[in-house]
Amino acid sequence: QVQLVESGGGLVQAGGSLRLSCVASGRTFSSYQSGWFRQAPGKEREFVAVISRSGVGTYYADSVKGRYTISRDNAKNMVYLQMDNLKPEDTAVYSCAADSGSNWPPRWGPEDYWGQGTQVTVSS
Repeated sequence: QVQLVESGGGLVQAGGSLRLSCVASGRTFSSYQSGWFRQAPGKEREFVAVISRSGVGTYYADSVKGRYTISRDNAKNMVYLQMDNLKPEDTAVYSCAADSGSNWPPRWGPEDYWGQGTQVTVSS
């Protein structure tokens, strides 16, 4: 079992930056691939970014590539999402997730672990 808790969300103007954090507790965090997802009101949850167990491999959705950076610190059981040049369409609840599978990128599903999310609002 892994418990995930996000923080760092808030209200920011377009063009601004936020850094989201996710702390994991439970089983060894370094044994999981970690990712970020977001869900805007009335929309499906969408993939944002994922990072490999070692932190060497990363993969991003086209919509955030070049603006967002995912990173992790296994010693602290943390995964981060640095979000720069934010746009109003980035407004959503952002959640972190952990996957124990061997696929890359992961095939996310109900067997994975999910946090409750943190709200990010970008004003125009």
